[in-house]
Amino acid sequence: MSTFSAPKGTYDLIPPDSSVFLAVREAISTPLKRAGYGYIETPGFEAVELFARGVGESTDIVTKEMYTLTTKGGDELALRPEGTASVLRAALEANLHKLGNLPVKLWYSGSYYRYERPQKGRYRHFSQVGAEALGTEDPALDAELIILAFDAYRSLGLRNFRLLLNSLGDKECRPVYRAALQEFLRALDLDEETRRRVEINPLRVLDDKREAVQKQLVGAPMMRDHLCEACKSYHEQVRELLTAAGVAFEDDPKLVRGLDYYTRTTFEFVHDGLGSQSAVGGGGRYDGLSEMIGGPALPSVGWALGVDRTVLALKAEGIELELPAHTDVFAVPLGEEARRALFSLVTELRRQGVATDFAYGGKGLKNAMKSANRSGARFAVVAGERDLAEGTVQLKDLESGEQSAVALDALVDTVRERLSGSPSA
Repeated sequence: MSTFSAPKGTYDLIPPDSSVFLAVREAISTPLKRAGYGYIETPGFEAVELFARGVGESTDIVTKEMYTLTTKGGDELALRPEGTASVLRAALEANLHKLGNLPVKLWYSGSYYRYERPQKGRYRHFSQVGAEALGTEDPALDAELIILAFDAYRSLGLRNFRLLLNSLGDKECRPVYRAALQEFLRALDLDEETRRRVEINPLRVLDDKREAVQKQLVGAPMMRDHLCEACKSYHEQVRELLTAAGVAFEDDPKLVRGLDYYTRTTFEFVHDGLGSQSAVGGGGRYDGLSEMIGGPALPSVGWALGVDRTVLALKAEGIELELPAHTDVFAVPLGEEARRALFSLVTELRRQGVATDFAYGGKGLKNAMKSANRSGARFAVVAGERDLAEGTVQLKDLESGEQSAVALDALVDTVRERLSGSPSA
């Protein structure tokens, strides 16, 4: 046993489970690539102030959950708790918004860190795939991103997820609603910390999961009743576009999500098979975030989908993804001469795109064939001195058990033909 173990609230991603995670990341990113989103990668840590300004001083993420550190040079840094602020910072720093082609469409994949109480579906180190469309205010763009996430989930075979949708208004109508909500909340029996939140960001109180708070929120004013005409029209266009695309959604007037920067469209994907940690992804429009972090006005929209939560959703629905085989061919040499000859063949097969492994360590035939079966390979290539003298190898189909001699110089073509399902020459 090792002296060390993974830190509390984290996990190691190892085979075979890692193949599922990779497949989920690929499924989520594929629709984005088809829609013109380019890949971006940002550092794992940023200035604390970036998240304090962008995510919000009053959020649990900033006040309780960020991993922070002070460098030897005195810089205050934080491990990134989410991706949007980092991506927007990078886009602004590189002046991507000035290249004349808006919106700037970006997608990313990576690890994020929050100091939370660990439980199933909630980790201190977690994986997300995200997408951001920067620099354009258009309900079609909001709808596009929601549809891309919806299609990604459906491509994985998921069916038991729901899309919750709301509008949080804009700088014109939200202040009126904020004042009405604060007046309502000040009359409730709330603890001191929640009362402080009422003054800083009252919308966050609606997101409080405690039953004692939720009971008191019955009858609270809703944003939908305070939307200005422009926000009403914008939200209705998003709803119409989703409906036309066959994307079912549920209007949720209490949906505010956990970040301060959202405006207008906000949404969340939830899966009913995950218990309390039911959110598998979400996002929304954040038209003022660029200005919050020192940039120009840059209306934007985006989302992040949890890879960990999506894998749990697949398990909850009993879905097993069809994953490509790690190994198509397993080479078993019998003797030193065969070892050299087959190793050269293995290299050639790999260069021709065939996933191939080799019986390392001088194993005997019995143990080497056990390794071949465990590898999941479709074929085993076996060769001894007699085979080599005749210029052949034995090609064994590990599914049917059939075995035949194949000329050494024809092996690569024969294997490729049989793997593709076409008859060999």
